[in-house]
Amino acid sequence: MKRQAISLNDSGWLRMETVATPMQVGMLATFSKPADAGPSYLSDLVDRWRSHREFQSPFNYVLHGSAVPRWEPLPDEAIDIDYHFRHSALPAPGGERELGVLVSRLHSARMDRRYPLWECHVIEGLEGDRWSIYMKVHHSQIDGVGGVRLLRRTFSVDGNQRDMLPPWAIGVRGPDQSGVPAKPRDKTPVKAALNPARSAVQVARSLRRTYGESLFGTRDELRAVPYRAPKSILNGTINTPRRFATQQYSIDRLRAVATAADGSLNDVFLAICGGAIRRYLQDVEALPESSLIANVPVSVRTGEGASVGNAITFLYTQLGTDVADPVERIARIKASTQLGKERLPQVSGAAMDAYTAGLMAPFLGQAMARIGGHGRPASNIVLSNVPGPAEARYVDGSRLEEYYPLSLLFHGQALNITAISYDNQFNIGFTGCRDSLPSLQRVAVYSGEALEELEAALGVSTRTGGGTPAG
Repeated sequence: MKRQAISLNDSGWLRMETVATPMQVGMLATFSKPADAGPSYLSDLVDRWRSHREFQSPFNYVLHGSAVPRWEPLPDEAIDIDYHFRHSALPAPGGERELGVLVSRLHSARMDRRYPLWECHVIEGLEGDRWSIYMKVHHSQIDGVGGVRLLRRTFSVDGNQRDMLPPWAIGVRGPDQSGVPAKPRDKTPVKAALNPARSAVQVARSLRRTYGESLFGTRDELRAVPYRAPKSILNGTINTPRRFATQQYSIDRLRAVATAADGSLNDVFLAICGGAIRRYLQDVEALPESSLIANVPVSVRTGEGASVGNAITFLYTQLGTDVADPVERIARIKASTQLGKERLPQVSGAAMDAYTAGLMAPFLGQAMARIGGHGRPASNIVLSNVPGPAEARYVDGSRLEEYYPLSLLFHGQALNITAISYDNQFNIGFTGCRDSLPSLQRVAVYSGEALEELEAALGVSTRTGGGTPAG
């Protein structure tokens, strides 16, 4: 099998990695067992999955080379399933706190590059006869949208389906066991791509404008600019241990707020995060006078084709942490996000990859030179919102109840908040550096209070749908 090239942007995640900054993304999925599950249900599932020793990409890829890194596909017999797939049990009482502590520890550890860069943990012992899957994969191989695509292919819409394959037997190119019929091919003629020269001009113009504003400032007070973010306690150097917390809200509840604010679901997400972070920084007497700036990943993946790696770019937006009024905060976020979108060049493919590489080059240079967290940050926090399945999903009859993303941190970024929608629920994962944010759970709790404040200010009736922080 031929070695696979790694894109310039994806190789950046590999070059940034240190023991303190493992560049991996993860997911925590919690299931309720089917009514007919016997006492050996979970051990039988684990034994069956362990017997599946056929691996699809990227689960059979090992890193080769350093100057010019490539993925080398390994034969199935060269992969040690017992190293990658593990079975754990929580100490009693098996609540959200115990689960969060275990997942926080698992997500802290950097993966060994001598092996394919993934782990899958089946975790039993949750109260209510539930169980979980925690899985992590290196970010150079998968992004948030790619992770949701893997979820869609691996978890079925059919609660009666049994003997299902594990994620590594599915991958990005293996069999699809979701039970969702394949979409018919779009026969609409594809629009002609921009002339390469015109694309290059758009990319250069956008980068020139962005970095011109970074150096000299911007006249628009609502425009968020890289390297103009205020220094905060979120933006120093970090250490290895992680903490993880969660919250879950009804999408209907968030949409009611979005409608009242004449905004989007993402505007509400950013607003409640801004309110939560403002409250937390006030508590520790470390709130900057100017608004914090968020780096928001934007998917530029096209079509349904299978691929390994990332297809994202980034925009910057203010979070309104310098204003107390929640309605004013969401209005400022809406305006700032729109300005950020307008800066993105209208290109795709290689041209968008070039734009992203140019946009992130100073940040990657800082990280690889090990000086991240010492100067002014490009942004204060990464906030990401990924659409997930709208319908319930199952694994061997176990219903997926909650699905939370875990993300990566780096020097200069001690907190990441990522959300995934699923079955009319909005699931938010808070990943933080334990030393920089010793009370991460408070940020998760404050997000619920920020949502309630926004509802009250907009005259939206409060509904149920809060989650319980973990970790």
